[in-house]
Amino acid sequence: MKRSTLYTLAAVFAVAALFFFMTTARAKVQCRVCMEYHGRTNCAAAVGPTEQAAREGAQSTACGPIASGMDEQIGCGRTQPVSVQCRPH
Repeated sequence: MKRSTLYTLAAVFAVAALFFFMTTARAKVQCRVCMEYHGRTNCAAAVGPTEQAAREGAQSTACGPIASGMDEQIGCGRTQPVSVQCRPH
């Protein structure tokens, strides 16, 4: 294998490792939220630096598939979750 190819692969790996570290280093809490909206149910998980941030991320992600359009997204986001489970990450 050429030396330039090895350098390129090493650089790509280093950038990927840095990206992974930067996105997970601040993630201290993981939450799983289940939402019910207009008879449809979906659950999602998210991580964040605080419980509130992780919970909001999971709730937004859970609402995505069960709400169509911006009005329903907002309505689903304002609905109380069916269940919330958070733990340290």
